[in-house]
Amino acid sequence: MVKDEGSSSGFRVVDRRPFSADGSRNDDVVADEKNEAAPRATDRSVPRETPSEPRSPFEEDSSGFETLVSYLSTTAMFQLGLIAGPSGEHIPADIPNAKRTLDLLDVLQEKTRGNLTANESRLLEDVLYELRMSFVEMQKRQTRKSK
Repeated sequence: MVKDEGSSSGFRVVDRRPFSADGSRNDDVVADEKNEAAPRATDRSVPRETPSEPRSPFEEDSSGFETLVSYLSTTAMFQLGLIAGPSGEHIPADIPNAKRTLDLLDVLQEKTRGNLTANESRLLEDVLYELRMSFVEMQKRQTRKSK
């Protein structure tokens, strides 16, 4: 139901309540709800994910868990200085933040224990092992440099 009282302000008021003031059903709203199934060109809302769309923008077959582990492990590698910066420059290691990211992965492993598929569990174990070894190596390098 559109109420236009002749104002020239450029605003349009749309009453979307399903019932009118007297309690009767507002059929215009019911018809509009059926038509809203298709997104409008002026609709700025984020489109809803349909079941046929992939769950992750990174890989079609990846689970949200695998994406999370990948994100955290990439962050840890960046913090350990194992990945170059956006322009290819060397980024110095940030050991305290790398440790925090490893701790997050440890928490994730602890909290999901017994609830992961075999592949997810193996992925997390392998990532943690590799990152721990890299972390220890970076600590050794920094210790040698500081002496």
